[in-house]
Amino acid sequence: MLYPNSPIQKVSYIGQDCEGVPEFLGREYGHFTKRLDLSFNLLRSLEGLEEFICLEELILDNNLLRNDLKLPRLPHLNTLTINKNQITELDSLLDHLAEVVPWLKYLSLLGNEACPNELVSLDNDESDYQRYRYFILHKLPKLKFLDARKVTKKEYEEAAARGAFMKVVKPKAELASSDFGSNLSDFQQYTPLPQGSRDGTHHKGVFAKCRYVYHGRHSEGNRFIRDDQL
Repeated sequence: MLYPNSPIQKVSYIGQDCEGVPEFLGREYGHFTKRLDLSFNLLRSLEGLEEFICLEELILDNNLLRNDLKLPRLPHLNTLTINKNQITELDSLLDHLAEVVPWLKYLSLLGNEACPNELVSLDNDESDYQRYRYFILHKLPKLKFLDARKVTKKEYEEAAARGAFMKVVKPKAELASSDFGSNLSDFQQYTPLPQGSRDGTHHKGVFAKCRYVYHGRHSEGNRFIRDDQL
């Protein structure tokens, strides 16, 4: 949807199930659009955004963007929202944003796994989220707003002093299970018995059939019952 009479030219292309930026959008509207809304699509790539040379605000909410998303250099972009995508890690993304959108003032990552608030998991608490804010502000010190909150003077100071050490790192469950799985057969094969006694045919203490049968006066049956007691 185009708003031609608006003082700030806006283009909305919402809920069209597109996996990339349609070529015609950039060709027809890229040279004057300042606000572009591509939310509620299936975006996996941002190729084509380089045509939007005047872009100031970009909305990418509710798509399928991952850690490897690549923006073109957009020197006028000051607002970027990537809420509810599939971003799980911040390092490479923040380094990329610092390079291609150096004047970014507003960033929102709510609803991504990399944003540790209760929208993602009830296991997160305010301290997790605050460390996340310090780390982002360390990487992007020009931000004025992060997610739904204005950046405070105290946050700037804390980010400058300790933000580099505030990265929130959690163990990867899939890696842990994979490592354990590789050694699972070792646990299943373990037994405290000596190596030579693990076979039921060679050790009478194991619950198994034994090939040795004892017959004689001192067998278990003859030891306690005499002939005159029968």
